[in-house]
Amino acid sequence: HYSPVMPVLTKHYLGGFIDGELQGVLTLGWGTQPKHTIKKLFPDLDTDDYYEIGKMCLLDELPRNSETQFISAVIKWMKKNLPERKFLYTLADGIMGKAGYVYQAASFFYGGYFKTSVYRSDTGEKIHPRTSRELCKENAIFLGKEKVFWLTHDFMETKGIEKYNGLMFRYIFPLTKRSRRMMNKESTVEWTK
Repeated sequence: HYSPVMPVLTKHYLGGFIDGELQGVLTLGWGTQPKHTIKKLFPDLDTDDYYEIGKMCLLDELPRNSETQFISAVIKWMKKNLPERKFLYTLADGIMGKAGYVYQAASFFYGGYFKTSVYRSDTGEKIHPRTSRELCKENAIFLGKEKVFWLTHDFMETKGIEKYNGLMFRYIFPLTKRSRRMMNKESTVEWTK
């Protein structure tokens, strides 16, 4: 996977196997703000109503459309093992060149985009602004200030850190017929194909 950081709120680790050999993995749980995420999309829902795809990675040598087949298997697993969940939600990371084609192919609904910023270390590691607390403390010391909330240009230059602005694309899959109806009547987002 392009990001080495595992989401803290991961609840399920699913493997995709062919002839007994692990070929791919997908994690389910929540991102950094689980309650905020679902409330922003569906004000009457809560974290028990959805899971978010945290990571998905398959071997490069697998045939075309393997990701879509794997996601389909995960959805079937969720319907059987997690019937209380209404939605499977995910984000495609536009900053990393991911537009969400695999989710489009798996019949997810598109819910627009939002702007975001990330840092990248001199080793190429993606650093989300929410996880840059220690760097902000170091940056404050560098400037002789008590506190900073964003890394400053001079500090980033000395550390070999770059800041990138880009888009995150929202996708959702309704796990029940009722959930699909909720998308039109109860969501703050216009979901389209």
